[in-house]
Amino acid sequence: MQIAKLTAALIAAAVSSAAVANGPAATVATPSSADAWVAKMTDPAQNASAFKDPKAFVPWMMAVTDPSTAMAMGNAAMNPNTGIQMVTGMMSPAAFQNYMQFMDPAVAMKWMGAAMDPNFYTAAMTPFIHPNTYMKAMMVPMNPATYTNMIGVVANPQTYGAMGAIANSGNMNNMMQGFNPMSMMAPMGFTAPAGNTTATQ
Repeated sequence: MQIAKLTAALIAAAVSSAAVANGPAATVATPSSADAWVAKMTDPAQNASAFKDPKAFVPWMMAVTDPSTAMAMGNAAMNPNTGIQMVTGMMSPAAFQNYMQFMDPAVAMKWMGAAMDPNFYTAAMTPFIHPNTYMKAMMVPMNPATYTNMIGVVANPQTYGAMGAIANSGNMNNMMQGFNPMSMMAPMGFTAPAGNTTATQ
């Protein structure tokens, strides 16, 4: 336990020293939630910001390695509006400006400075050596809510849209009412068995 506390203290010191070495981070807008990170990552007008500034790359790396971001990204991938917004965003002049800023020599100078700064490497590797990152990833499969939520989504007819009517047990019961299996035999020449009748003389 003492080793874990010492490791966390060293990591915090490295991150703070990297922030001091790279200047104030107040100019970099950092999302505060997993959904906000996904919105930024899927927005063509700002999704390249992490690669234009080393100060923005470190929080981006921490967000990418966080399991909550992966879950939010999965939800966004299942949302049809995400694709529409991305395609619409690519047609925006802001998306062109976003990517053309890589032509600025100042971007290359920032990365050259970060490449010679050992504090940057330490800060970038923080998510991979921080125990909290792995604890979050291990707790997701162990959480019963993960499975109950998934079962609820799978069992919900609304998940399947128009096809959900078939999966709805109530509709299946209605369709089966009055269904006679022998009616399927009629086209084959079979007839329903006659009842027991005795000829009376």
